[in-house]
Amino acid sequence: MKTILILAMLGLSASTPRAAETNYVRLTPAYLHALAEEMRTNHPALRAVESRVHAAVLNTNSVRTWDDPMFKFGGVTASSRGPKLSEEGDLVYGLEQKLPLFGKAGASRRVAAAEAEAEAARATYQFQILRRDLAKAAFKTALADRVVEIGSQDLVWLDTMVATTEERYRAGTATQVELLRVQNERSKRADQLRTESSRRDHQRVSVNRLLNRDLGSPLPRLDLPLPAEAVAYNQKLLDYAANFEPKLRVMRREVQQAEASVAATRKSRLPDVSAGIEGRQYSGDGGFREGMFTVSLSLPWFNRGKYRSDVARDEARLQAAGFDAADYQLSLREEVHALTVNIDAARREALLYRDEILPRSQQALESAHANWLANRGMSFDVMEARRMLLEAQLMYARAISEQYQMLSELVLSCGLGDLEALESISKIPESIPSTTLKP
Repeated sequence: MKTILILAMLGLSASTPRAAETNYVRLTPAYLHALAEEMRTNHPALRAVESRVHAAVLNTNSVRTWDDPMFKFGGVTASSRGPKLSEEGDLVYGLEQKLPLFGKAGASRRVAAAEAEAEAARATYQFQILRRDLAKAAFKTALADRVVEIGSQDLVWLDTMVATTEERYRAGTATQVELLRVQNERSKRADQLRTESSRRDHQRVSVNRLLNRDLGSPLPRLDLPLPAEAVAYNQKLLDYAANFEPKLRVMRREVQQAEASVAATRKSRLPDVSAGIEGRQYSGDGGFREGMFTVSLSLPWFNRGKYRSDVARDEARLQAAGFDAADYQLSLREEVHALTVNIDAARREALLYRDEILPRSQQALESAHANWLANRGMSFDVMEARRMLLEAQLMYARAISEQYQMLSELVLSCGLGDLEALESISKIPESIPSTTLKP
């Protein structure tokens, strides 16, 4: 009975999910999605990028096809031997309008539109980065909750061991060394539990910061999910990464923005043409004397070398943006491969501890404790079996947390919406072209 009580206090039954307890919230894609939507509306960084997107859209709408007309007004003076002002007029006024020729306004508008698309891609990238950080913070918090729970259960177990050892010491069936050892273990566990509780509280602070809540806002105790299914490295993952990875999409929008800038710079080499009208009247009687029509144009050919340098500069920037995107796409393929390898390793580790090491460690503790109570074993064996079991419990929890944290990284690398989307990728036939896929 004592062995069963100790195992129950330690929460050793790995086959019984703790999510059935009402005071825990299991980390599911739906729960993480709800947190992400709260973050979307509250996080100041996301509101900042939304403002930048709005400013870029307004900048697109502000590009003028027709520039403001230019009004001119002046007067004329003449000497006594000059022309008579009453005949030619001494008041001069006119209006000049720059003409929207050669597609310059359209090129400027395309530059502004490309900038707006790049800002929208940056906003999506910022949200997905923060969503990944929030998911990883949630899984770290769930791990910290589990570590504190294991420590609390172990402290209760050590309290029982101290009491039992004291009784056996008074009865002469235990040595003072055994009593001091278990008392030391209990003291170390109590101090370690305070440290783990403080670290758990900090993890909760991290989650609240991402949600833009008060840092001390209460959070439910989070429960780690079961080990996730295997994720195989395949071409479909690479296709998703190449098409939907948010940073790569930002870089491609920057390439398009650079292309629009090159086209606009080439247009700037063409002359500016303006049309105008001019009139004269005499101030003495207000009579109109004469009028004229004018056409003027700039002469950009004198700065031909400067314009060529402008075009070469923007073409170099376009080339650099293209190379950056190509290099990042190559590194992305490597990152996806590394993530799938590490996810598989974490999954196998979690299954190993759950299916083999934890049951064996439970059996070892039960046997050592029963032998110790029957005076057929040593307390050292009991403490060593306890250490093995605690290590197995912690490693199992850490393996699950690491697996889901890396899955969150893979979700970001593939530009997907949540963890469930990874499972759907394997169900998509390979015959479907990548261009028809949606994140």
